[in-house]
Amino acid sequence: MAKEVIYTQKVEFGDCDPARIVWFPNFFRWVDAASRHFFVECGVPHWSETEKTLGVIGTPLVDTRAKFIKTATYGDVLQIHTAIAEWRGKSFVQRYRVMKDGELIMECEEVRIFAGAREGGGIRALPIPQEIRRLCE
Repeated sequence: MAKEVIYTQKVEFGDCDPARIVWFPNFFRWVDAASRHFFVECGVPHWSETEKTLGVIGTPLVDTRAKFIKTATYGDVLQIHTAIAEWRGKSFVQRYRVMKDGELIMECEEVRIFAGAREGGGIRALPIPQEIRRLCE
């Protein structure tokens, strides 16, 4: 069983469109926050620290897909369940289940990399740091 971390997000009025439902890009913003929260809860240091020790500057997104099942509106409290579904050589798959009152309202799967700075600018994918993987399993 993969380690799962729950990130809680309250929906505010400004998160909604004129129909009073969450504007869909906000889900991706919250999922991104849940991704970092996952690593923090697993004990991974701030990215400024991992840059010094492992060369890791963050975990940028390289692919995503989502399925919206039910709506949410302002005042709702969402629980974003986050886990790493698969470790690859230089990437990993993070899965999210967004729940409201115990019901699944959105599923998302992302492929992310551990990025390092490239000489001359830009980023490059690094092999999965074993220290981080151990903390997150």
